[in-house]
Amino acid sequence: MNLTVAEIARRLNGLVEGNGEALITGLSGIREAQAGQLTFIATPRYAITAGATKATAVIVAEDWNRPCSATLIRVKNPDKAFAEVAQWFAPPPIVFKPARHPTAVIAGDAQLGNDVFIGPHCVVESGAIIGNRCVLVAACYIGHGTVIGDDCKFYPHVTLREYAQIGNRVIIHNGAVIGSDGFGYVQEGAVRKKIPQIGIVAIGDDVEIGANVTIDRARFGQTRIGNGVKIDNLVQIAHNVIIGDNAVVVAQVGISGSTCVGERTILAGQVGIAGHLVIGSDVIAGAQAGISKDIPSGTFVLGSPAYPYDKATKIFAHTARLPELKAKVAAMEERIAKLEQKQK
Repeated sequence: MNLTVAEIARRLNGLVEGNGEALITGLSGIREAQAGQLTFIATPRYAITAGATKATAVIVAEDWNRPCSATLIRVKNPDKAFAEVAQWFAPPPIVFKPARHPTAVIAGDAQLGNDVFIGPHCVVESGAIIGNRCVLVAACYIGHGTVIGDDCKFYPHVTLREYAQIGNRVIIHNGAVIGSDGFGYVQEGAVRKKIPQIGIVAIGDDVEIGANVTIDRARFGQTRIGNGVKIDNLVQIAHNVIIGDNAVVVAQVGISGSTCVGERTILAGQVGIAGHLVIGSDVIAGAQAGISKDIPSGTFVLGSPAYPYDKATKIFAHTARLPELKAKVAAMEERIAKLEQKQK
């Protein structure tokens, strides 16, 4: 697809500043963009890059006031606008027409809704229920008694263990394992014996789960993921964890057992949370935060151990000064030693 800058701006309800007749043939990031390409700036950190970009046009915020070598398209939300444009230039979406691949193994009593696609080498066990218009791309395993809502899409090698409950419009990416046994043992002398994990995993509507995520079944009751939750790749969620609606869990987060995470909370990359904690709603945990205590709603925490933002930044600032303070203490000790020598 080729579009003029003016046409793109018109579709976005944006304002052109520069050559509106310039032709856009593709999209790129601000650093890599070349002539004929469109890019965008959503944060001030790329302001310097904008001044030297080779892109033909850049989508910016309405109040953008930095130098830029390209034609500008001013919009309210550059990130959202660029995502919209990307759909226009993207290849046609891959459509899976209703079918059952001959290599799929489907139990006789499994229930499949209307217009379902079951791809190569999928296994659907006894008692499983799959809703309308679901897609199992390839090599997916659907365990005994698992219930899946409508319009779900599971990419290759997704595993849903027995009795999992999946809502509507759930997307699960490659290699995710939902409902494996929780990490539960009781110690008898020097031996650890397995505690039966008899609960389930329940996932709400409009959830997206990234590649190689693991969500453990509950020891009893449910491990529950609320509606609208978005989980990035390589996340571990332990047994009996509860995550509230519209929370965001970024890559490599680990949540220990029986912890509750509130609604709209954001856990940035590599956050680690100890077990049996309550993390409130609207919390933001910065990257690599180590959380060992309950966090009240609306708190922004950083560091390991995690502290509220204001305290954490002061600790970081003081820590950065330790080499300087060490040198000062060494100098003071030397002066004191010299003074003591004079007094002898």
